[in-house]
Amino acid sequence: MKKLTVAIIGGGNRAQVYGDIMRKIPDKYQIVAVAEPIDNRREFLMHRHKIAPEMCFRTWEELLEKGKVADLCMITTMDRLRIGPAMKAIELGYHLMLEKPIASTLEECKMITHAAEKKGVKVIICTVLRYTGLFVKLKEIIDSGRIGKVMSINHEEGVGDVHQTHSYVRGNWGNSAKSADMLVQKSCHDIDIIQWLIEKKCKSVQSYGMLSYFKRDNAPVGSPDYCIDGCPVGEECPYNAVKLYLPDDSYWMRSTCAKVFEVTDADVEKAIRETQYGKCVFKCDNDVVDHQTVNMLFEDDITVTFTMNAFNKGGRHMHIMGTKGEIRIATLGDEVIHLYDFVKKQHEDIPFNDLGCITGAHGGGDDGIVQAIYEELNGVYKGKSVPTIRESYYNHVITFAIEEARKKGIMIDFEEYYKKVEEN
Repeated sequence: MKKLTVAIIGGGNRAQVYGDIMRKIPDKYQIVAVAEPIDNRREFLMHRHKIAPEMCFRTWEELLEKGKVADLCMITTMDRLRIGPAMKAIELGYHLMLEKPIASTLEECKMITHAAEKKGVKVIICTVLRYTGLFVKLKEIIDSGRIGKVMSINHEEGVGDVHQTHSYVRGNWGNSAKSADMLVQKSCHDIDIIQWLIEKKCKSVQSYGMLSYFKRDNAPVGSPDYCIDGCPVGEECPYNAVKLYLPDDSYWMRSTCAKVFEVTDADVEKAIRETQYGKCVFKCDNDVVDHQTVNMLFEDDITVTFTMNAFNKGGRHMHIMGTKGEIRIATLGDEVIHLYDFVKKQHEDIPFNDLGCITGAHGGGDDGIVQAIYEELNGVYKGKSVPTIRESYYNHVITFAIEEARKKGIMIDFEEYYKKVEEN
């Protein structure tokens, strides 16, 4: 099979993760170009992947002015910066590996989808849960009919209190005007997984959610704007930036806040003194929700509840109820799928082939999607995980409808909603 050449646009954490996976399979992938405005990140990727200096650029415009220089364009920019390079790369005939969400607005998602379909290129969205051993096995069990017809699903995404404050209070995704609404950017994973598992059309959605805790009203009396300036409750606060970022035990958090791959304590201290990563979590510019509940109705009277919540350790839980049995899964510390068979009146623990829990490297999903894209673009993929851009887009539209239902306090007829989106 053909080795795939790759051009990277956006050299942050996701580019580093996917790039390192590709680097370990040099018979399948070769990274040949990168565009990244932060010098240390661009230079790190240049040296790590032995990219020619003349193929390293500060902007995506400079890279794409070269024309089509690779088979695959990996776009891992921030959400609101995705539309420009995606549309130009599609025009040039690139296949895309596009970080989720497709884009930060519904109109931009539609533009990318229609452009890809018209050009005939593949755009594969990095909804990596589809590629984990856990969810691949879960899909296999449901499709086999072992639990009969699926009647209801209760699904919970525990974001985790520290992850919430790192990414969705202090971090790049805390303010919807700079990124997108919470479910669009964080939980499009989960809406996608639900629809993929049952393969039914959505009929209606309803949602409640709000930002209740991480706001100024709840700031401790006497707390400074920056934790490092000394807070009267700093020793007991679980979100004290000094305690979270300075200890050398979380590369992801340290490198993200400092925007440096080869991060030092000095880099981290500078970041928590000068950027929002060091601010009191009750005094940031965040406006995305910290808890949200969704009700969905799918074809065949399948009812679904989905909850996204910050106030937990983290991890996902799912309870799937069918006419012949039920399934329970947990992604944090559990290594089996729990199935109860109504006919046999028996419990069964079903193992799955995974690379660790879902909170580490997305449970093998990062490796899984890189392998699946290689097979898909070489025309030999036999699995069920890789969606068309239309399938990914449909599930994104569900997510946008959910957010509109939350903001307006209404139930939305999704069939009519989708029809109007496509007609406009």
